[in-house]
Order: sequence, then C-alpha cells, then structure tokens
Amino acid sequence: MQAYLELEARKKRVGALNNAMGILQWDQQTMMPDGAAPARASVLAELSVMVHEMETGSALCDLIERAESESDQLDAWQCANLREIRHQFLHANAMPAALVEKLVLAQSESEMTWRQARADNDFKSLAPKLDTLFALKREEAEVKASVMGVTPYEALLDQFDPGRREAQVDAIFDDLEQFLPGFVQQVMEKQARQPAPVMPRGPFPVEQQTALSHEVMRVFGFPFVRGRLDTAHHPFSGGADGDIRITTRYDESDFTRSLMAVIHETGHALYEDGRPAKWRGQPVGNSRGMTLHESQSLLLEMQAARSEEFIGFILPTIQRLLGGTGPAWERENILRVYRRVEPGLVRVFADEVTYPLHVILRYKLEKAILANDVSTDDLPLAWNDMMEQLVGIRPVDDTDGVMQDVHWPEGIFGYFPTYSLGAMAAAQLFAAAKRDNHDILPGLGRGDITPLFDWLDRNIRSQGCLYLPDQLIAKASGAELGTAAFKASIQARYLD
Repeated sequence: MQAYLELEARKKRVGALNNAMGILQWDQQTMMPDGAAPARASVLAELSVMVHEMETGSALCDLIERAESESDQLDAWQCANLREIRHQFLHANAMPAALVEKLVLAQSESEMTWRQARADNDFKSLAPKLDTLFALKREEAEVKASVMGVTPYEALLDQFDPGRREAQVDAIFDDLEQFLPGFVQQVMEKQARQPAPVMPRGPFPVEQQTALSHEVMRVFGFPFVRGRLDTAHHPFSGGADGDIRITTRYDESDFTRSLMAVIHETGHALYEDGRPAKWRGQPVGNSRGMTLHESQSLLLEMQAARSEEFIGFILPTIQRLLGGTGPAWERENILRVYRRVEPGLVRVFADEVTYPLHVILRYKLEKAILANDVSTDDLPLAWNDMMEQLVGIRPVDDTDGVMQDVHWPEGIFGYFPTYSLGAMAAAQLFAAAKRDNHDILPGLGRGDITPLFDWLDRNIRSQGCLYLPDQLIAKASGAELGTAAFKASIQARYLD
C-alpha cells in the first residue's frame, strides 16, 4: 500500500496550502485594504497554480492507479479516501494551469469591483468584469464536462455536490415551484387574520449585536478558542482546519437578520469543527459537499433556532443585551417576527417558505448564463422579470436585484442549488433526529443543544466523506432526498 501512503502524504501538503489560501481569502473579505487587492490576487493565483500542479499530471495518475490496484489492502476509510482523491484528480486534471490562473485573477478583480458597484447601484461598471469571468467559467465548464461525461452545468455543480445531476435538481425544484405559490398564498391569508408582527425599534448598536451574537454562539457551543466572528460585505464561513472564521453584517435598525445570519454561519462552522479528527487533511475527512453543509447551517437557523422552544429560551438574553421591553419584545410577537411569510427582494433575508423561489431563480439564470442564452447586459432585466414571475415582486434597483449576491462576481456557479437542496435535507435530518430522540425539542427549550448535536455528530459530522452525499442523507434520515419532510415542516409551522 506504498502508493496509497504516498497519496496521503501528497494530500497533506495540498491541504496545508489550501488552509493558507483559506486564511488569505478570509482576510481579503474582512481586513485587507482595498488597495492591496491586486497583490493579494497575484499571491492567490500563484498558490492556486501550485496546488493545481500538485493535483495533476501523469505521475499522480499512475500513483492513483497503483493505489487502486492495491485497494484490497485498504480499510473502508482508506478506500473512501482513494475514491475522493480520484474525484479531485478528475476535476483538477481537466483544467489547464493557465486557465486556473486566469480564473483566480478574474474572480478577484470582479469581486472587488462588485463591492463598489453594489454600493453605487452601478451594474454597468461591473458588467465588463462579469463578461470576462463568465467566458472563463464557460471554458471551465466545457473542459470539465468533456472529461467527466456530464453536462457543462453538472461539471460545475459536481464541485459542490458530488454526483448531483440536473435531472435530480429539476425534479425537486419543479415540485417546489408548483407547490410553493399556492402555499404562500394560504399562509398570507392566515396571517392577515392574525395580529401583525411589531418590529422591535432600534437603534441596536453593533457592539450590542456583537455581544448577542457571541452569547448565542456560546449556547450552540462555538469553539472560540479556535474560531472568531468578524464582519464582511456578505456573511460567510471560512478559515482553515482548526481555525474557524465566520462573518456577518449588521443593520443597526434590525437585529433579527444579523442574528440569524450568525446562527446560519455557526452551523457551517460546527460542521467543519465536528469532522473526524483522524482524517483532517485528507479528502475523506472533508465535509460531504455543500448540500450537506447547507443542511447543517439551515438546520440550526430554520429548524432549531426558529422553534418555539429555542425562541422561548433565548428571548430573555436578547431582551437583556439589547435593552428590550414592552409588547414588541414579548415571546408571541418575536415568534411572529421570525415566522412572517412575506415575499421580499433579498435572498438572505427571505423567510424559509419563499426562500426556495429565490434559489430557483438563480439556478435557472446561471444555467442560462453558462449556455450563453442570456447576455451580461441583459442579465438585470432577465433577473427582474423572473423575480416578478416567481416571487411576485420586482426590484427597483440592481443593488437588491442582480447584484445582491457575491456568488457570480466570485465566479461561483453550481453552488446556489445546494441552498435549497440543503433546506430539504435539513428538514429530513431534523425530523429523523426528533424521531430518534424525543428530548431534542425540550432540550432546545432549556438551552441544551446536546441531544441534537449528539445525533448530528454520530450521523453526519463524524462520517466525513465516507459515503456519497445522497447515501449519507438516506442513511441518516431513512429516505432519499426529496421535498416531503420540508413540506410537512412548513405545513405544521405555518398552517396547522
């Protein structure tokens, strides 16, 4: 098994470089002065090429083949690791080094331009950067598709959700697109017969919101000894193995949004922190794709944190740290605030019922972008038309329209579907956890997350990439990924 052990050593070095890039990318989004962007892009491009060189080539292919021929000497985890190494090699080896470098540079330039363009509501300044980046992404999709024997979009989707195919996504999203508009109407009719939620009035200084965020993170067991919370243009979770970096953004007029964003990113962080320690630095020890990753964040944000039990527990802390008194701060009103279903323009602020419609919009549009069926200049109009068609409202500007997300300016295609696939998985996993342990909801009501996290540790976090994504979901929940549990969850929460 000498060949396999050589692969492990090689992957350990690659992992170290990826960890370094993770910290550099976190710094780029949080602390780096804007004027340092070109230099940082150059460094990241060089590191990306170094990683690419270590992940490709005929010598590595030979090493993988030798290890595969000796697989009878490997245990289950080593075999799974070898499978993941082969999968990573397939993706990396399809990409010319020159294209890797061009992509990193274009992504950095586009993202930095997006920051100012979004602030200025100036899509025209961003469009040329997107044009360049989209052309490179089409090239990447085509070269990977030709090697992998899948569609160009599937080649990019596979990077975030290995094995996922368009037909599966289409089936789930078609179901949601047919179901949700009528369901939303029913919920809004019911809400109209009830007292309207009263938003607590600010201002809520950033310092107070940060203190609240830290307190809630402690309740969920965030490991501050090896992690931190900062601010960024867009909430995200990043960093390196054993060095967790999450971010949020604050609005002093509304604490509810930043708090849920923090809980969401905490879910990502805890998944990363709970991966099998023995296999850190190896592909089999990674998180099991972004559908599973988003399931862990959405399980906390949408399933656990919006439960009556948890809100009842955490409300006194919110009142104490933000100085909240009066009717707007009562439990029933806060529940109505967090459970208000109302079509809105911005995905990250959307309720859990309308949220999938935002994702479907992006899924359809990014497939059209890759297929060159919609031009960059026509993208704002296409976005506005589809938003009106799916969500029922039309953006008044591009800041809250086509420029609201950082994903496309960063060249991230194939990620968006995992948000809603993750929501479906979160509902399935939470239902399975409650079925297996009846103390989960009472535990949330007393601030004891242990019953839920014990189940997640055992069934998800500790499993790494031992199984394929759909295998892991089915093994943990008892069913293939679908919409049934999600529909049952929102039916119980909003209509029953």
